[in-house]
Amino acid sequence: MLESVLARKNASVKSKITVKSVVAALLVVSAVALPQFVHLIAGASGGVTWLPMYLPVLIAGCLLGVKWGLGVGVMSPIVSYLITLAFGNPMPALTRLPFMIVELAVFAAVSGAFGKKIFDNAALAFPATLLACVSGRTVFVILAAIFGSAVNLPVSMVWTQIQAGFIGLIAQAVIVPFIIIGLSKLLRSER
Repeated sequence: MLESVLARKNASVKSKITVKSVVAALLVVSAVALPQFVHLIAGASGGVTWLPMYLPVLIAGCLLGVKWGLGVGVMSPIVSYLITLAFGNPMPALTRLPFMIVELAVFAAVSGAFGKKIFDNAALAFPATLLACVSGRTVFVILAAIFGSAVNLPVSMVWTQIQAGFIGLIAQAVIVPFIIIGLSKLLRSER
């Protein structure tokens, strides 16, 4: 979506990269900070229930497209892990980190695939977000089935986490599209 807005404004390549870099960095920061905020309010189980890191990643996909969204999806759990490791309680845990990187990459890529179409019809953020959520969680289960025994992450545990996070996914499937629709209206009004 953002690429289409910048193209309509005849932004230079340098300007496009600068704007996308700033937006991506802000979304990574949000993806790192939001889980900390949720854990403060809702405790350790708040992250599993509300999946706060997923929200900025879904926004990144819809707003920035596949490539930049993937960057946010991959970097968010890595940056979060490195920062929280410095404080002695890494999140996500090292055994969960590779799974989360791939899962969030899928979230970003699927929602990002709709990016250009969302510019023309912001309501497409609803199916983009829903399909991204289903795809990402499906990949998580598949990865756990293939590699989970190597890191003590059985499919039954993954399924329990998915059930616990169902309310968070539903909330995001509603909240993210409204954020994208609002941003679309805001960006279109700046013509």
